[in-house]
Amino acid sequence: MEQLRQELRRINQKSYKAYKDIANTYTFPDFRLAIDYVQGDPFAAPSKIRLIFSKEKLGIENSWFETKRRKVYVEDVINRSVNHAIKQSKVVVRGSGKSGKIEIDAPDQVILERSAVQLKPNQGTICLSIGLPANGRRINGKEAEKLFFDALTNIVKQSVLSLDKDKVIQAIHLADQHDALRKKMHEEGWIAFVANDSVLPRKSGVSTKPMNDAVAFQSPKEKEVSVELPHWSEPLKGMAIKKGITLIVGGGFHGKSTLLQALEEGVYEHITGDGREFVLTDPTATKIRAEDGRSITGVDISPFINDLPNGASTNNFSTENASGSTSQAANVVEALEAGANTLLIDEDTTATNFMIRDQRMQQLVAKEKEPITPFVQRVKSLYDEKGISTILVMGGSGDYFQVADEVIMMDQYYPKNVTKKAKEIAGEPLSSLKSIEYKQNRVPNLNGLHSMLGHKPKVQAKGKETILFGKNPIDLSLVEQIVDVSQTRMIANVLKYMALKKTNEQKSITEWLDWIEHQIDENGLSFTQKNTQEHPGELARPRRMELASALNRIRKLTIYI
Repeated sequence: MEQLRQELRRINQKSYKAYKDIANTYTFPDFRLAIDYVQGDPFAAPSKIRLIFSKEKLGIENSWFETKRRKVYVEDVINRSVNHAIKQSKVVVRGSGKSGKIEIDAPDQVILERSAVQLKPNQGTICLSIGLPANGRRINGKEAEKLFFDALTNIVKQSVLSLDKDKVIQAIHLADQHDALRKKMHEEGWIAFVANDSVLPRKSGVSTKPMNDAVAFQSPKEKEVSVELPHWSEPLKGMAIKKGITLIVGGGFHGKSTLLQALEEGVYEHITGDGREFVLTDPTATKIRAEDGRSITGVDISPFINDLPNGASTNNFSTENASGSTSQAANVVEALEAGANTLLIDEDTTATNFMIRDQRMQQLVAKEKEPITPFVQRVKSLYDEKGISTILVMGGSGDYFQVADEVIMMDQYYPKNVTKKAKEIAGEPLSSLKSIEYKQNRVPNLNGLHSMLGHKPKVQAKGKETILFGKNPIDLSLVEQIVDVSQTRMIANVLKYMALKKTNEQKSITEWLDWIEHQIDENGLSFTQKNTQEHPGELARPRRMELASALNRIRKLTIYI
């Protein structure tokens, strides 16, 4: 600790680049400080440090590691505690640029595996970003001392060293409850569960917080189930959605899309008090939508689109500018390739001609003149032959009544089971097309990715919705289940790692996704780094579906034929 103080006094008032001299590890009374990266300029990206605590100082307990979920949830509690202490800190560090800034990659409402807090049975590590103080572009050593010896140590005392044990226990209990509920869902064949009294709507279109005074969810009695959960005296009751084809209908503004949006995010778990902490969905469930203008490379969309007027093959379809229907067809096949077992679709974001083709249109446009086989004719065979379930919001067409296994109507924000009435209206079941076949063994050319990066390879997340791959932007704005910019940063790291492998190894996309998930499980989110012991950056774990989505949206991606 004193060594750092002496270094700061030695370099005081020197050129800012002299801060590079403090990159080292220092022992403080309560932790070890590792300064891994020093910014080159007070206006540049902040410096990266790690605070390393012993098992005794952090109060690590063996019970935290009994399940993977427990560990992640306790890390989440520590992260939120540190972030709260940073916001409450009254120590003011002055200077130019980002002087005195202290940040942790803090979570929002979703609980994700993150690099910001890393627990092991014998130690815990907190990863922070700090702005080293300057006057203009000269080192302000006095303010730097205040940053390290006052601000930082005070934040540690107010968070890590005084951790609220009740919150830790609450997080462990929630982890156990989520594990138990997901296990029950798997055993019963449920693809979604929405607990009674859940609060589904959010405060606004830009807020993830629950809406005040919202109508709480209440399951229809016919669909209500009870689940025994650990650490809970009463059974949890709510609505279960079984495997198959489920239709959500209702008038405009009655809550159809709000329910589907909650199910979209139900692939993740939420904190206590979010309102959706017991809204869970099949973790592979993928939102499908039209995406005009996206690029598609070598995707077999023939189950849905054939006999194009220009004669282009749809067994190995590529385009730089997809239409609504071709993009939605590709999104379906790519999701299945990535391992999705459930598809989530809202009519508001679909291509109408991909979803339905009514009787009058069939009479006017002959079947042989229409290259699109609508989803309504494929959805049943997808489930019957491939085991792929679909949850679909549809308010403007009754065509799906004939293929739906269950129909839920949202009426003034309350769900009603109207399956029987919908079937009576539908009449005879719609005959679906059989033998749905498509290729799912695409092999990406990694050397082609490498050549796109040039001599100075750079892959960087630009916010949550864009990755700059060399000079080529990857547009993720319509990949709706990325919920955190730190997931996008991790996806960027993985894509760069793949591109720089310089391998002729021909793994399919599915095999690459399996391999990446194994690497994260075994080696953590820093597996792409040369030195996995240093600050890994602000990263959060993405699903394999979103990893695949980013790879599939690289323009000029090449696929081995």
